[in-house]
Amino acid sequence: MSYDDYLAGDPLIVTAALTGGIHGKEANPNLPETPEEIGRAAAAVEEAGAAVVHLHARRPNGERSFETERFQAIDDAVRRYADDVIIQHSTGGTGAPDDRRHLPLRTDPPPEMASLDMGPLNRYDHLTSENTRGLVDALHEEMVDRGIKPELEVFNDGHANEVRGLLERRELADPVYATLIFGPGTLTPPTPRNFLTAVSNLPDGALFNTLGFGRHQLPFATMGILFGGHVRVGLEDNVYYRRGELAESNAQLVDRVVRLAEDLGRPVATPAEARSILGL
Repeated sequence: MSYDDYLAGDPLIVTAALTGGIHGKEANPNLPETPEEIGRAAAAVEEAGAAVVHLHARRPNGERSFETERFQAIDDAVRRYADDVIIQHSTGGTGAPDDRRHLPLRTDPPPEMASLDMGPLNRYDHLTSENTRGLVDALHEEMVDRGIKPELEVFNDGHANEVRGLLERRELADPVYATLIFGPGTLTPPTPRNFLTAVSNLPDGALFNTLGFGRHQLPFATMGILFGGHVRVGLEDNVYYRRGELAESNAQLVDRVVRLAEDLGRPVATPAEARSILGL
């Protein structure tokens, strides 16, 4: 994917990361946590232009949950409130045992997509996620068995190597879909040069999604639009609308990036168009 794809007017897939698994309402009281809140948020972002919702589950006390039952309750709420949005579950797990990481894949029906972290990363001062190759392969195998499209999460250049390694070990359905993630710590440092390098490091034919944490969300979404990629926004990754101003909702963040895409002359994909692009 390149600037030529932008010039060609290829549709843009917008993913909304509604909840996350780290910060909660203490960071932004508008962040949805209950199944009801997440379902209503999914409907709002779909109306604003998102084709995919990236979902985490929470316990009643707001802490992260991997339980199938919690994801099932969220999916049921999303389907009750939203029309046709694509459901994508997170299998990322900072500090979670490997056997818990499979549970989000076991809802009925399964999600159409699920995230697959490509390697180890640190979060804050006390959390880490190992993401061994054995775990990556096991999660991928269950995704294939259940008809779930993997979204390969690439947090740094080493993870780009892991994408190629996964392709050598496993057969991934075309097109390969990778999210390039920029921010602090273990993530790729957020600079335009590193963005271009990350795109160039992907295997030929791969599609990419662009994710900038915090203040980098909007500029990296802009680069994703201009270089023919897709974009992810939402309160999981950024709780502010602008410096010092908390975002009112996930839909507000989606609405802004949709307006930006339209101003730049790039159409925004409907859920049906996104399914066609992603081979769902």
